[in-house]
Amino acid sequence: MLRNLLALRQISQRTISTASHRQVANRVPEKQKLFQEDNGMPVHLKSGLADRLLYRTTMALTVFGTCCAIYELFVAAMPKKVK
Repeated sequence: MLRNLLALRQISQRTISTASHRQVANRVPEKQKLFQEDNGMPVHLKSGLADRLLYRTTMALTVFGTCCAIYELFVAAMPKKVK
């Protein structure tokens, strides 16, 4: 028990380094310039091909889901045929 407490005390006394080992370039000003320029494009499409693909996939899934929901509501609204 004492050994566990000493180990815990030793761990808690260590300094935690927040500095990363690799320096990453700050690209925030580039992104700000990209998103703030007035080129008539909506913000959700300004980053390029990946944004367009994600947007189109989302729209396709939304339309497909809406069509499926309407079809299921239509099927549920029709009376069952009794034999």
